[in-house]
Amino acid sequence: MAQRQVKRKVRRPARSSASRSTPKATQRRGPVHIRLRVGFILVAMVLSVFGGRLVQLQGIDPHSYAAMAAAENVVDVVLPAERGEILDRDGEALADSSDGLMVLADPKQTKKDAPAIAAFLAKELGVDYASALAKLRKDGSRFQYIKRQVPATQATAAVEKAGKEGYQGLWTSRDPLRNYPNGDVAANLVGFLGNDQRPLAGLEAAFDKHLAGKDGHAEYDATSPVSGTRMPLGTNNRVAPVDGDDLKLTLDRDLQYYVQQTLMEAVQKSRAESGMAVVMDTQTGEILSLADYPTFDARDPGASPNTLRGSNALSNVYEPGSVQKVLTVAGLLDQGLVSPSTRLKVPGSYRSGDADIHDWYEHGMEKLTLAGVIAKSSNIGTVMAANKYEDGQLRDYLSAFGQGRRTGLGLDTESAGLLASPETWNPADEDRIDFGQSISVNAVQMTAALNTIANGGVRIDPSLIAGSATNNSGIEVGTDTADRTRVVSEEAASQTAEMMERVINDPDNATAPQAAVPGYRVSGKTGTAQRVNSECKCYDGTTTVSFGGFAPTDDPRFTVYVAIHNPGNGGGGGTVTGPVFSQIMSFALRRYGVPPTGTEPSKMPTGW
Repeated sequence: MAQRQVKRKVRRPARSSASRSTPKATQRRGPVHIRLRVGFILVAMVLSVFGGRLVQLQGIDPHSYAAMAAAENVVDVVLPAERGEILDRDGEALADSSDGLMVLADPKQTKKDAPAIAAFLAKELGVDYASALAKLRKDGSRFQYIKRQVPATQATAAVEKAGKEGYQGLWTSRDPLRNYPNGDVAANLVGFLGNDQRPLAGLEAAFDKHLAGKDGHAEYDATSPVSGTRMPLGTNNRVAPVDGDDLKLTLDRDLQYYVQQTLMEAVQKSRAESGMAVVMDTQTGEILSLADYPTFDARDPGASPNTLRGSNALSNVYEPGSVQKVLTVAGLLDQGLVSPSTRLKVPGSYRSGDADIHDWYEHGMEKLTLAGVIAKSSNIGTVMAANKYEDGQLRDYLSAFGQGRRTGLGLDTESAGLLASPETWNPADEDRIDFGQSISVNAVQMTAALNTIANGGVRIDPSLIAGSATNNSGIEVGTDTADRTRVVSEEAASQTAEMMERVINDPDNATAPQAAVPGYRVSGKTGTAQRVNSECKCYDGTTTVSFGGFAPTDDPRFTVYVAIHNPGNGGGGGTVTGPVFSQIMSFALRRYGVPPTGTEPSKMPTGW
């Protein structure tokens, strides 16, 4: 009994111990499981939030968030192309580009000091204070243009000075600067760029696509646009700029300067309104000079009172007056209807339609040869000779000479002038067209027509571009594309040229002895035309005086045409423009080393 009891006592503590430990272990395991479950739930919730955010960013609305990121960190910098140069025939620059910089700002850095920085920039760079202030405060921007095309030294000095004064957020980037090194020389043709760098006139505008090239750009993620520090593995795209092509002209810069100065002096001396002068290479049709007065300085076009910003010689049309007579006569000679010695009895007035035609001088019955009609510039004699034309013949000749259509220089501002259509052509108008009324031309048209006679009867399209170039309208122009068209026979052209000599050298009837060039044979023709007022559509009493011709007569090298509007001294073509022609022709012949031919001048009879 005692032994069994002992054994039972030994087992009891074991059972008792086992029975007491079981509920405590169960109590400890319960809270651990709960904590694990809660932890897993929390982690899942956090991951769900992150996942939802990723879905929102990448799937639902990626563009708006990308834009926000770009506004904050991505910089897109323009890499300006360098504009092509405009060169004269010898490669001298009439417009070129030099080192320049654009000044830019990071509004995120400039915003706090914007008023002070704007005042600083207005003083140092001449920018508008209010405009600069708005840019420096621009919300959400890291990149603003403050000023374009600033000389490199000025831009660099301004930004460095800003940094020393504690202004942060300004920097510079390459931006070529447009220059016009010759000021007003050929400015009427070259044109200029506006403050926004858009071309506003002349060749700069007409050939902008040829000259401009194509800007590039650089886009990258940056910790700061100013520092330019790129973020590793961030956006880094670069498209290099494509520089523009040069535009080489037929112009001679030095001749252009001389012609402009000579024209200016003539306009001022005669107290005239304006003037134009053209020099053309007879053999090639190349325009060596095309001058206007008044003109402007391409470096500061706004400072000039002249509002035209282009070439009057192309855009301004007018009645040519008596210079037209040589075209009328050349066609008659080509048809064999007259000769230089054809005799005409010229009365003091001539009835045409419902009005009388008069000469510029009063006279009774005159006995003139056709050469005398040209030398003395008789309206009546020209009409009498031109009556030999059949219907439509005169108009066909004038059209072939290039009247009534653009010359094709490539400038959009050129006017075609006015040549009546066959449907509206009538005998009374034809009588007046014979001697330069009821028709309008521009100065280059008239030069090209006269050059046709100088070039043995073959018209060459005038050219301003050496080689070829395509303008903004998609038209290819230049010496490579110039057409040659025979208008009158070589004999008719030669006879006309000799008759034109008598305008200068006939001792009794010459109307322009002041157009002579010592040592050279010269052919020319005066013109004095009434001007039409655009408001009343009537003649207003003012005139356009002109002189056009070529030299040497028997081997022409240059054709020169000069027109001056409304001379206040009452002078005519022989006294106002004849001397200008002489000066310009003399300079051109000397400059190009053209020797006198040494042949005898024309002595065609002018009376009978």
